Amino acid sequence: MRLDASLHRIGNDIVAAYLVTTPEGVTVIDAGLAGHWRELIAELASIGRSVDDIKGVILTHGDSDHVGFAERLRRDHGVPVYVHADDAARAKGGPKPSNAKQSMKIGPLLAFAAYTLRKGGARTTWLSEVVEVQHGATLDLPGSPQIIGMPGHSPGSIAVFVPAVDAVFVGDALTTRHVLTGQVGPQAAPFTDEPAQAMTSLRAIVDTKAKWVLPGHGAPWSSGVEAAVAAVTDSMHRR
Repeated sequence: MRLDASLHRIGNDIVAAYLVTTPEGVTVIDAGLAGHWRELIAELASIGRSVDDIKGVILTHGDSDHVGFAERLRRDHGVPVYVHADDAARAKGGPKPSNAKQSMKIGPLLAFAAYTLRKGGARTTWLSEVVEVQHGATLDLPGSPQIIGMPGHSPGSIAVFVPAVDAVFVGDALTTRHVLTGQVGPQAAPFTDEPAQAMTSLRAIVDTKAKWVLPGHGAPWSSGVEAAVAAVTDSMHRR
């Protein structure tokens, strides 16, 4: 799906990954599920690109529904995979803490589970090598992506700000579709390690003033980052 001239999404509102395209090449942000590989190839072909044009993959964090096809790109095509140092072990299949009890509805829960299984979520290939990054780094990749530390969902969760496409990619720092309840609109994401910390971290993306806020789950948000963060805050106050 083309969102803008140099901005594309693969997947859907249940699980998504993104491509930033420039004359210098392609940066992939998050790698969805293993079964999104075919959609990646098809999306690249639709714009006259191929896997050879991908210069790097940036993971917003190390959970399985974001790691997806990253190791395949790294192993088979030599594409470096960038992840925050505090989530490097997680992206390699290391342990993650048990989360508190989650709110859920049976319909959305089953849809999430079915889609995840259909797209290979039960056969995740974890990373064997990563390039560790830190808050404040600007990577030498197409679009010059900037790393913003967003601890809370996981210790090494990040947002990725790409000024060239006026977008901030937030992973699970927030969601616009709760995968367990089906509720839509900007809100806190489920399966978050430290919910209070995650809310505090949202302040870090406001200064980007980005038009696009692109989550790992839910519809793309094009009404600006300030409005998205305000909506998350409001949703928490209504609980």
